[in-house]
Amino acid sequence: MKAGDVVFIGPDCSVQFTGDRALLMRVMSIGEDDPYSGWVWIAGYVLDARGDAKAKRELYVIKSGLRSAPAPVVAGKPGRKERVSRRVRA
Repeated sequence: MKAGDVVFIGPDCSVQFTGDRALLMRVMSIGEDDPYSGWVWIAGYVLDARGDAKAKRELYVIKSGLRSAPAPVVAGKPGRKERVSRRVRA
């Protein structure tokens, strides 16, 4: 896992992220592992359903519980291009 990756923070990371408290986060940095407990500090931006950053957070989570997740993608409607200028005959 590295900066720029999107991860799922859920119940495997900590009981505080169960149910609707789970979140997606774009990683900015990961602290050093605590070799005795397996927990680690992770800093990044919490993403909404559209993939927009909503809040900067630092979380203390179980590193083995972090799961890679695809970045949210918003499917747009294919646009219909119209001509901007039209030639008018006189």
